[in-house]
Amino acid sequence: MVKKAAMKTAGISMAGFQPRAKLIDGQSPDLGAKPGAPDMPREPGKPFTGVGSVMAAITREAEISYELVGVQAKLKEANTRLADLDGAVVVRPLDPKTVRRSEWANRLEAEFETIEFRQLREEIASAGGNVQPIKVRAVADTGGLIDGQSPAYEIVFGHRRHQACLELGLPVSAIVVDKMDDQSLFEAMDRENRGRKNLSAWEQGRMYEEAVRKGLYPSLRRLAERLNVNSSDASRAVQLAKLPKELVAAFSTPLDLQVRWAKPLTDALQRDPEGVLMRAREAAGLGLGRNAADIFARLVARPEKPEAKEIAINSGKKRLAVMTVAANGKVSVEFENGVVSAAQQEALVKLLKAFLVGAPAA
Repeated sequence: MVKKAAMKTAGISMAGFQPRAKLIDGQSPDLGAKPGAPDMPREPGKPFTGVGSVMAAITREAEISYELVGVQAKLKEANTRLADLDGAVVVRPLDPKTVRRSEWANRLEAEFETIEFRQLREEIASAGGNVQPIKVRAVADTGGLIDGQSPAYEIVFGHRRHQACLELGLPVSAIVVDKMDDQSLFEAMDRENRGRKNLSAWEQGRMYEEAVRKGLYPSLRRLAERLNVNSSDASRAVQLAKLPKELVAAFSTPLDLQVRWAKPLTDALQRDPEGVLMRAREAAGLGLGRNAADIFARLVARPEKPEAKEIAINSGKKRLAVMTVAANGKVSVEFENGVVSAAQQEALVKLLKAFLVGAPAA
């Protein structure tokens, strides 16, 4: 009978059904007891009849169904929040002593002596840290100790911000990636630098030349394609980075070198290597603060060509010889016929030898 009743009432929700109890002398009577029968103890919440059992089961099923809907709604909300966080950038404060430069670091350490860097450091000090995070990758090796600590990270980009925090003794805010290959690091570093303070032409050229030389890219053309930079500009920057150290030292800092100077300086070296390097050494001795444009003009200047000239050697009105100085610096002496006898020729040779090489004249 209970089974038939359950089948007939399937799908009917009795969640709102609450039987109203009748009170007799302040007590809830046992409706199943006969009049005059003594009260029998009953388990709390247990239905009085078979129909009551069915109704209780239906009510409980409805309650479970309602609870399940609530749980599913909360699960959906949680999944939505997780989806929103998927791919989110997490910034962590790091001890700057645990962060090192990678082998592809493009910022010259001379950059940390510039006015621009000092201004950046003051801004970071004022803010209590770097507002714009740097990016680092985790490293597996334990080499390159910094102040006795084994670095756990390498800089992808943000060398100046890291250096400022290191000098100030502040934690550096960083985005940490667990895995990043060298080529991805190189390209991320280049993109970020071009979006901020551009590298100097010499730093850029040095960075590109190093990447090709070490096999990170098969050619400079391929590098330019990957970085989406002008191949001619990349070539001139590399040309600048390949200049002799003596020539680079002529400037107060390599940061002064400009990419448009690459070809004129290279041409000057090919035309007059000794003269250019001599002038570079002279410029290096001028001390700090020398004007870069003036140094460049001095290095590429073409020496004035001497004009050819003739100097007559006379005795009174009689011409004895003519000394000719050619434009290329060659000197020759031509004697008039009969001026130098056969006996004097040998003496003249000894005299010239003594004059030129210091041998005593006989």
